[in-house]
Amino acid sequence: MDDVFDRLGLHAQRRRPEEWSGTFRDYLYLVRSEPRVGQLAHARIFEMVRAAGVETDQATGTEKYRFFQNDLFGVDEALAQIMEYFKAASLGSDVGRRILMIYGPPSSGKSQLVILLKRGLEEFTHAPEGTIYAIADCPMHEEPLHLVPPQFRSDFLNEYKIRIEGELCPMCAMNLATKYENDIYAVPVKRIMFSERDRVGIGTFVPADPKSQDITELVGSIDLSTIGEYGSESDPRAYRFDGELNVANRGLMEFIEMLKADERFLYVLLTLSQEKNIKTGRFPLIYADEVVVAHTNEAEFNTFMADKKSEALQDRMIVVRMPYNLRVTAEQKIYDKLLRQSKFGDIHVAPHTLQVASMFAVLTRLEEPKMKGLTLIKKMKLYDGAEDVEGFRQKDVKQIREETEREGMDGISPRFIINRISAAFTKPGAKCVNPIDALRSIKEGIEAHSGMTKEEKEHYINLIADARKEYDEIARTDVQKAFFVSFEKEAQTLLDNYLDNVEAYLDDRKVTDPITGEEYPPNEKLMHSIEDKVKVSESGKDAFRNEIFRKVAMAQRRGDKFDYRTHDKLREAIEKQLFDERRDTIKLTVSTRNPDPEQLRKINEVVNTLIEREGYCTECANELLKYVSSLLAREK
Repeated sequence: MDDVFDRLGLHAQRRRPEEWSGTFRDYLYLVRSEPRVGQLAHARIFEMVRAAGVETDQATGTEKYRFFQNDLFGVDEALAQIMEYFKAASLGSDVGRRILMIYGPPSSGKSQLVILLKRGLEEFTHAPEGTIYAIADCPMHEEPLHLVPPQFRSDFLNEYKIRIEGELCPMCAMNLATKYENDIYAVPVKRIMFSERDRVGIGTFVPADPKSQDITELVGSIDLSTIGEYGSESDPRAYRFDGELNVANRGLMEFIEMLKADERFLYVLLTLSQEKNIKTGRFPLIYADEVVVAHTNEAEFNTFMADKKSEALQDRMIVVRMPYNLRVTAEQKIYDKLLRQSKFGDIHVAPHTLQVASMFAVLTRLEEPKMKGLTLIKKMKLYDGAEDVEGFRQKDVKQIREETEREGMDGISPRFIINRISAAFTKPGAKCVNPIDALRSIKEGIEAHSGMTKEEKEHYINLIADARKEYDEIARTDVQKAFFVSFEKEAQTLLDNYLDNVEAYLDDRKVTDPITGEEYPPNEKLMHSIEDKVKVSESGKDAFRNEIFRKVAMAQRRGDKFDYRTHDKLREAIEKQLFDERRDTIKLTVSTRNPDPEQLRKINEVVNTLIEREGYCTECANELLKYVSSLLAREK
């Protein structure tokens, strides 16, 4: 049985990979049979990401990487740019000599991306496909191919497609001359596994007070305890190659909030990025093959870019902007993931709670539309992949995006939303959190937020109202479905009736009754009543009906079944039509203060249906009925 203990055992086995040690001669045989082991850092990361699987979006032709799919949501454009960087660098282009700089608003996924790459590298080098070797006694875990004399390196490139860059570090150069008497075949080689904890192949640098932080954190330092033994500060044995740049050789170096660092730290990156060398005070340039990924916030980035003194470093960067996610379904996945990591006991999350909170979060990040007739709500739905909304279609999304300037760079962060949802969980006596609870908690957080202006607060509270209106429709639909257990059958019957009439209308013929065989004209009243639910005008009915039948024909060609859910706008129309037909029954049942036995039986049936089919608990199902009752009571 494949349970967590079995998976843990497999993981432990994977983390104890086969060890290997030998001489440089042995290593050359390995390289000849498997040239991949000699690849550079950028190629290794690119291969690592692709090894997890790649999917191609048939509509756009873009690649999506499974490596990121469980942790990063709604940032596909930024990920595509980052993977373009790694792909270009892996091919040996000059892009490999650039710092990858990611900037964006807080909680947009910058740090999470780097964490994924670091953890991924650790796992990859433990796996057979990610095997990596180093000179055994090198403090920087150096590539053994650096032992190959320069005059033979072009042969490696021509014969095995292996590009050899770099020279031996001072320690390895001294060992080769003294310890191994310049016999490169005698130099020991071993397999290594990257580990941030063990400081192998992965480094992390965090800026601190420049007055107390020393450059040695990046480039290593003199070992004062050994100077007396070796007699010189320039003896490699008297130097500790333990700076973050030394540690990250062959792998990845994360520079957190890079632009907050003192200038002298940034100067080190000039030679590292362009020349792939680390400069220390007592040694010649030390070669380092590593990916430097830096991230910062937008304000720091803009200040840096405006500083003329920083032009040299700016020229050595590949910049990727990572804005907030703008898709509701992707935002909901963020909160799903974060809540799974939390411990709130047995508190239930009602259906649509995270969806409605996600709607609000996305609305705060959208720029006011410039197209006539396009609202924020319509824009939100288009961005989320809905086929179309009133007056606009998916093909308009590209133009809509082009009219924005900095969409996704402002607004409410996922961290704020999850904090407010968590606050709703901690309310005294909370057993279930529903969409209204979440919106109420978000509103309280905004009103108490000291960092927002009065205008921002008013704007956000208005958007909460917009999100609530969207929830009103969702709540009505859930109650509607629950009231009629055979809802899907009734919806399909209504759809079939509608399609029969539309087909007859388009073909200019009569409808034949399947039972009596009687012929009658297409029921314009029926068709119009359904189309009116989604505001199809009299002048637009022909276009709508033709579009529906194109979708029917396309489904038939693919061998798929066309049902009422296939077309979003038609689904909405069918649901609203059924709801209106039974509005009085629902209103009478849920609004009665003292229901009779039959009404009480029906209410209990509805509650059970909501629990069994829609994921509600007893508490939130009853709250939903009360809420919809209040909505119906306000309607004429």
